[in-house]
Amino acid sequence: MLAVSTFAQAAAVITNNGAVYLIPTLHGRDGYALSTAGAIAAAPSFGVMAALVAWGWLADHRGERLVLLAGLAATAICCVAAALTRGTVLLWVLLFLAGAGSAAANSASGRVVVGWFPPHRRGLAMGIRQMGQPVGMAIAAVTIALVAEHRGVHAALWVPAVATLVAAVAVAAVVLDPPRPPKLSGAAPNPYREDAYLARIHGVSVLLVVPQFVVTTFVLVWLTDARGWHAADAAALVAVANILGAFGRLAAGHLSDLVHSRMRPLRWVAIAAGLTMLLLGLAAGLDWLVAVLLIVLAAVLSVADNGLAFTAVAERAGPFWSGRALGAQNTAQFLTAALVGPIGGLAVAHLGYAWTYVVTGLFPLVAIGLVPVRGERRHD
Repeated sequence: MLAVSTFAQAAAVITNNGAVYLIPTLHGRDGYALSTAGAIAAAPSFGVMAALVAWGWLADHRGERLVLLAGLAATAICCVAAALTRGTVLLWVLLFLAGAGSAAANSASGRVVVGWFPPHRRGLAMGIRQMGQPVGMAIAAVTIALVAEHRGVHAALWVPAVATLVAAVAVAAVVLDPPRPPKLSGAAPNPYREDAYLARIHGVSVLLVVPQFVVTTFVLVWLTDARGWHAADAAALVAVANILGAFGRLAAGHLSDLVHSRMRPLRWVAIAAGLTMLLLGLAAGLDWLVAVLLIVLAAVLSVADNGLAFTAVAERAGPFWSGRALGAQNTAQFLTAALVGPIGGLAVAHLGYAWTYVVTGLFPLVAIGLVPVRGERRHD
């Protein structure tokens, strides 16, 4: 169940985050401005943002298996259509719809893990599930970027089409809805009315997603354009960074089990990510070779928080609200991620990469004070 949930998440990520690896081809070969290419690559993120809460509501009321099957199948169909179509506007629309379908995996696969694992193993299990994001990014970096470079953007879209189709088949063969406690009479209480705990976690996650997507969106272009790397070498480095990020998520989740807290490790990650981005900006501005190592470290740290926040939200919201709460969590993140592409492109064009990295480093530093370090409790 854990393996297939992780695979489903990875397949969704290949769709909704892998589009950033189309940017070098869109910008370098097809002649799009960097901001326009970033906007096209952000289309799946807008789709995810639009559909997350709806998929979460459906998972709360109809179960995770149905949501995973419907979402992954819809994503595969939209990716096939995008691969076969021509025209910038239609491409954007189909990528938007593909992202909307892939959003099903974000909430439902997380609920599968939270539902099947006890609290004292849940951090590690969710860390494994969250490995789907960097693993999906690594697969996308190796496949989408190279196929786009040699065969074009539309040929590269067959990668997410095949991945989500295979994931749907795996879900059909393996995944069962986790057991739930008996529902009390009447509607389940709204956890957002209890206190600001969930809202604060959402805010922290929004701030921490900025460095994640600045690094993810522009690392290939920075390596190829600013540092003169060959596309294949840059893609290989990105793949390695994403694999390391996957193990970083696992380590963060296991650490949260050991210290019996999701929030304390979340604060530690915020501190480390902010300092690393500031150092990266300094090293990039001075053209130091260590900047390459720092951007790999930034790629690892900037994804380590996701599993911690995701698990904490599901635990606090409880089994009858976690779908919607996780939908709200990811909606805020993907709204921010969708804006990072075009705004980050403008920042790079006007400020340069070094200052963009420095400004980005301020976001996790602000997040440190917002992390709710008191009042952790679970509504399992």
